[in-house]
Amino acid sequence: MAQEQNKFLKPSLMNIYTFVDKSVVCVVDTDVVIGCLSVNDINLLTVIIYGDLPKNKENVIYLSNHQCTVDWIIADMLAIRQNALGHVRYVLKDGLKWLPLYGWYFSQHGGVYVKRSAKFNEKEMREKFRAQMKAETPMYLVIFPEGTRYNPEIPKVIADSQSFAEKEGLAILKHVLTPRVKATHVAIDTMKNYLDAVYDVTVAYEGTVDHKGQRKLAPSMTEFLCKECPRVHIFIDRIELKDIPEEQMYMRRWLHERFEIKDK
Repeated sequence: MAQEQNKFLKPSLMNIYTFVDKSVVCVVDTDVVIGCLSVNDINLLTVIIYGDLPKNKENVIYLSNHQCTVDWIIADMLAIRQNALGHVRYVLKDGLKWLPLYGWYFSQHGGVYVKRSAKFNEKEMREKFRAQMKAETPMYLVIFPEGTRYNPEIPKVIADSQSFAEKEGLAILKHVLTPRVKATHVAIDTMKNYLDAVYDVTVAYEGTVDHKGQRKLAPSMTEFLCKECPRVHIFIDRIELKDIPEEQMYMRRWLHERFEIKDK
């Protein structure tokens, strides 16, 4: 009898937790996004969206270039348009798990912390996604495949990224870093029958390229909130899962080609 009760109790508790978790995230993230928009309404911020963002919520993976912390707000803004803010989860660098409060909560909310190269724990990542699918958790998974921000003031990171591309026989990129495929491949491969699509998102902040074509820093969160901010251009391409190669080797080439498009 106890086992029978537990069978019904566990899903019920999971549903309650999921509802509360989603509600908390919606409240917190909505306040952050509305706060950002309210401040920037004064500064006449213009956000221009191009492409095909469906009105209805979907289970998706969101792939984007990464330049600054504002990129997180952009993901939230797009999720709000689909009434999917409480479904946003992130693949994050392992070091971010030590952020006070947020580091713990991102994990509880279904976020995944990953290490690079040989320390990448594929098994743990797949298990986390399987648990989310088993609980029928709506999925809006944000991945920044570059693994770190593109920062023109840290030329070594850019040079190392370009050297890696050259070594692997890939096109050398100038305005984005060479994307790493592991997290993207594991996410798509594990959830391919659960996802509706992949959103390929390119974010461009006006004023980050000078008259000589050289890159400048993207706005920090402080600059975004407190100063006049240039226009933000967001390009969205909704991609069907059937159009993405399944094998990691071919997916890496596909992902790099997507970033070649961003680089232009």
